[in-house]
Amino acid sequence: MGVHVFSRMRRKPRLTAVLGFILVAGATATLGITSSKPASPDEHAMPLEKGQPADPASDGGPSRVDYRRLEERIARLMQEPEMVGLAVGTVERGQIRFLRGYGETLTGSHEPVTPDTVFRWASLSKSVASALITALAAEGRLSLDTPLATMGTTLTLPGGVGRATVADLLSHRLGLVRNAWDDRLEAGEDPKLLRAALGTLPAYCPPASFYAYQNIAYDAATEVVERVTGQGYARVAQARLFAPLGMTSASVGRAGLEGSASWARPHHHGKTPTTVDDSYYRVPAAGGVNSSIRDLVLWMRAQLGEAPQVLSAQALEVMHRPRVSTPPRGRRGSMDLALTNAAYGLGWRSFTYTGHALVGHRGSVNGYGSLILFVPADKSGIVMLWNSNQYKAARLQLEFFDMLYGLPAKDWLELQTPPVARDTAAAEAGGREKTR
Repeated sequence: MGVHVFSRMRRKPRLTAVLGFILVAGATATLGITSSKPASPDEHAMPLEKGQPADPASDGGPSRVDYRRLEERIARLMQEPEMVGLAVGTVERGQIRFLRGYGETLTGSHEPVTPDTVFRWASLSKSVASALITALAAEGRLSLDTPLATMGTTLTLPGGVGRATVADLLSHRLGLVRNAWDDRLEAGEDPKLLRAALGTLPAYCPPASFYAYQNIAYDAATEVVERVTGQGYARVAQARLFAPLGMTSASVGRAGLEGSASWARPHHHGKTPTTVDDSYYRVPAAGGVNSSIRDLVLWMRAQLGEAPQVLSAQALEVMHRPRVSTPPRGRRGSMDLALTNAAYGLGWRSFTYTGHALVGHRGSVNGYGSLILFVPADKSGIVMLWNSNQYKAARLQLEFFDMLYGLPAKDWLELQTPPVARDTAAAEAGGREKTR
C-alpha cells in the first residue's frame, strides 16, 4: 500500500486526521523529553519522495507533494513551545498518501501519538450532523426546507422560530448573535434550557438573511435526528456513517474519547495538562465527535466521493454548496486572507485558493485543535488533529496545497524565526468553539 503510517510520540489533541487530506487544524507537539528532535518514524513507513507513486498498484498517478519537505516542516512545527501531540493525514486523487502521528498523548508520558490515537473533532462534528440530516432528507423523511417550528426541537428564536428552516439551522442563518450563550454553556448550564431561551435575545437579523456561527442553536440538529429516527444521536451516527465507512475509532461523547486504548489528553498553553471539558459534548451535533486521524482521513475520502454507498454525489453537492457569504471579521492573518470567497454550506465552509475551490472546516475546544481541507474536483486534501491550544499548526494546510499545485514555497507557518511562546492567532479562539 502507498499509505505512509508513522508512529511518533504525540499528545491528545484532536489530530485524528487519518486517511484523506491534511486538515487545516493540524498542530505538531514537541516530545516530552530533553531533545526537541522528533522520534524516528517506523522503518517500514517512510514518506514518499516527490514524484514517487503512493501505491504502485493504483492508478492514482505519481505524488505531487514533496513529503520529505512536508516532514521537515512538521518536525520544525513540533519544536514550537506549545506543541504536544499531532496527527496528520493526506489524500491525493482519492488515494491515501500520508498518515502519521507526532509527539505525545500526554506531556512527559513518552506515550506516542500514532495514527490510531483518538482526539476530539470539536467543530468538525458539525459535518456529521449535516450528513445525517441530508441523508434523511434524501429518503424523504424530512425536507431541508421544513420549518424548524414543525420539528419538535427545544429551539426558540427572537420573533419566533416559524421563518427558520432546517437548512437555515445547518448554515448558521438563524438571526442570532454569533456564538449565542456559549459562555453560559461553558459555565455548566443545560444546553436544552439555553436553547429554549434563545428567543428572549434581541433579534440580530431576520432568519435566512445573515450568517452568525452557533453551537447551542446548531445542536437542535441532534433533536431533529432523534425525532425523525426515534433513536439516540450517537447510535444513528454509528449505524449510518461510522460503521459503514470503517471508522472503528469514531464515537460521539466523552466516554468514547476516554475509553480509547490511546487517546490524546488536552493541554493549555505552556504544555500544561488539563482535564477534559465536557461542555461541548453536551451539544453533540456541534462538537461531540472523536476519532483517530486514520478515521478522519476516511471521513475526508467519503467527502471526496470515494464512498458513494454512504454519501452520494448528490448529498455531497447539497452539503458543500455555498449558501451564505462569511466575509472576514476582525483581525485576520495571512492564511485567512489568502482563502478568498469564504462561504458556508451545510456544516461545511468553502473557499477559493489560487483559483481552486476548497471545502473544509476548523475546530477548537479547550486543549484540542482540528482541521480538514480538501479540493473536491481534485479529490485531494489534508486533515490534522492536535492536543493543545496552539493555532499556528492550522497554517500547514496551505503549505500542503502549495506543494500539491507546484506553487513557490512560502513560510505559512512563519517558522523562519525562533519559536515564540504563543501564537498571536490564539486570541482568535480563546479555547472555545469559535467560528471555525
